Amino acid sequence: MLALFAFSASQVGTPGPANMALLATGARFGLRRALPFVAGVVVGKQLIIWPLGFGLLELAEQAPAVFAALKWASAAYICWLAWKVANMRLAPGQSEAAAPGFVAGLIVHPLNPKAWAMITTAFTSFIAPGTDPLTATLTVALVLATCQIVLHPIWTGAGELIAKTLSGHPGEKYLFWALAALTVLSVIYALAVAGDPS
Repeated sequence: MLALFAFSASQVGTPGPANMALLATGARFGLRRALPFVAGVVVGKQLIIWPLGFGLLELAEQAPAVFAALKWASAAYICWLAWKVANMRLAPGQSEAAAPGFVAGLIVHPLNPKAWAMITTAFTSFIAPGTDPLTATLTVALVLATCQIVLHPIWTGAGELIAKTLSGHPGEKYLFWALAALTVLSVIYALAVAGDPS
């Protein structure tokens, strides 16, 4: 359990497509308005954990081409989100726009290659062979959710603090360009990890 917690915290807490989306959302709308989005991101990971725990891993081994196509489509979607982040600004009036809600957060992890690689590794490296599927899946689900509930709001709040410092300044556009670039780099890294499970 300690090893699983350490692994999960390191994965949930480090930069990746989801954390870049949370950082950008916090920068754009503030932590309070982004909380439904944060909740969606937390719950969205469960949409991967439970199917994987109950047999999707075996299906992935039988139809690798389908999952490879899904991986690349997901990466393309996250890169499209990065392009939108690059063009965000905190100009007066824009803060009144509707913040992304629970449903928008719900789809972040299912379309995140890092999340798939992270969860697959949690099952294959930290769950003893022969463990009952319900016990294994519940363990991974609770550990990852705990880490998310603690760490995702920190990323979102950090975005708000950064934005308050840069709003209306020339460095504002560079903030969003940097967030977009980090998102793309995190996708590239996630794809490399997913392609090299060792």
